Amino acid sequence: MVRKLKYHEQKLLKRLELVSWEAAGGSLAEVRALRRYRVARREDYARYRALSRAVRALARRLRDLGPASGAFRSRCAAALLEKLHAMGLLSSRRSLALCERLSAAAFCRRRLPCLLLKLRMAQNLRDAVAFVEQGHVRVGPEVVTDPALLVTRAMEDFITWTDASRIRRKVLDYNEERDDFDLAA
Repeated sequence: MVRKLKYHEQKLLKRLELVSWEAAGGSLAEVRALRRYRVARREDYARYRALSRAVRALARRLRDLGPASGAFRSRCAAALLEKLHAMGLLSSRRSLALCERLSAAAFCRRRLPCLLLKLRMAQNLRDAVAFVEQGHVRVGPEVVTDPALLVTRAMEDFITWTDASRIRRKVLDYNEERDDFDLAA
């Protein structure tokens, strides 16, 4: 017999799932990827793994289609390659073999903080995550505060500092491009 949990014990164990506790630990490679790309929520990385697994399975199915469905296979493969290339997950649209090597790290590299690092708007990934969470970055007209935002190739050109950002003000001061009229509004 197990005794009934006291109130404070229930509060502590509210979010703990004892059934799936072993599976929640993750592998060493997963922990490395979470640290390397500064992914705060493990669920995001699990979703990236599931998406990459689904894309690889779809690529294998397209590859294994018979010769009778050649036109359908080429049409679907071209659509898949175009979609993945537009998202920035593939470097080229040439071969379906590239889809079979897609990993969760490709999704992690398309997150907003990683692209801030690539665009040299931040010196390291930790600062990039902080800039996004504090509301210094916008994509197009919208201010983004979620570092898990996946940025497509089309949206990549519209990543800028927000108008009220102090970091933007510092950059403009450094480049001697600051206009007091623009920053007052």
